[in-house]
Amino acid sequence: MTEKTTDLIISKLLDASSIEHYAESCPIEEINKAMVSKRGTGKKGFPEYLAISGDFVIVIEDKAKVEDQAKYLKDNETLLMDTSSVTKYAENGALHYALSIIQNTNFKKVIAFGCSGTDEKCIVIRPIYVSPTGYKILPKVKDFNRFSADNIERYYNEIICGNDSIERVELKTILSRAKTLHEDLRNYGQLGDSEKPLVVSAILLALEEKDFSTESLNGDTVKTDGQKIFDAMSAHMERVKVEPQVKKQRVIDQFRLIINRPVLSEYDERLGKSPLRYFAEYLHSNILTAICNNSPEDVLGRFYGEFISYSGGDGQTLGVVLTPKHITELFTDLAEIKPTDKVLDP
Repeated sequence: MTEKTTDLIISKLLDASSIEHYAESCPIEEINKAMVSKRGTGKKGFPEYLAISGDFVIVIEDKAKVEDQAKYLKDNETLLMDTSSVTKYAENGALHYALSIIQNTNFKKVIAFGCSGTDEKCIVIRPIYVSPTGYKILPKVKDFNRFSADNIERYYNEIICGNDSIERVELKTILSRAKTLHEDLRNYGQLGDSEKPLVVSAILLALEEKDFSTESLNGDTVKTDGQKIFDAMSAHMERVKVEPQVKKQRVIDQFRLIINRPVLSEYDERLGKSPLRYFAEYLHSNILTAICNNSPEDVLGRFYGEFISYSGGDGQTLGVVLTPKHITELFTDLAEIKPTDKVLDP
């Protein structure tokens, strides 16, 4: 396969990211005039593709062979910019054209991409941010989704500038709330470390029931708050059809603690309500409704894992095994999972 194959793969990926691009040309005359050949002849030269995304110019240079991806100095941070390196290697050539734009136009934010390979599944894509103050080698990417007009400003703020994303700030806040809840369960519920995850799990499951509301937890002495949460949790377990029946019943039985511990359902003057209502409102307001819908993180899983860590356990006694994030990412990559796929975890 030839470099033309790589060109087609890159063009396809750009199309998939809704990035309008131009092969060896640019509709902006100022950029066209700035392009200088990699060979040092003083004549015009163009990268494989040019594009404008938001306030950024995108420059793409590609090579068929992966071994022609880049040539660095020994520090692995500085690209060699002699004529031979710029001509032969994708990243070096992309940087050459990006520097031409920075030096000779009013465009001062350029992302240069060095790409290599002829296998669509194993294509190498390396972004390099270039500005008047220098350039920054960035982590490799799999596609150009984060560089579309809708996403590129966010990529700039988070990856290039190193600012925390909204979701990251949100996650830190939610994880800190796990510690607060852990202490409240001890202070208001008189619960031991092994009992706290049971109460939190029962409430989270009950909150999944559409007909259940924290307002129904009114400290009634006949049908207690604990009974109401237990019934809602049991209904949810029935609704999601947990199998086998023996395992489901064993899990449900562990949650009877919330019925058998009267202090959880009794009115507490310090709170102005029962501890169970306080815990349910806390989880609903401070955890569930605080989770960003667009977050790629399993925020609820992270919260629960953080909460369990304060109890000195790992959740396995409840049949809950929280797979570490780096393991799920590894197997997602190995299985080449796409956003459109459906995954069964039996």
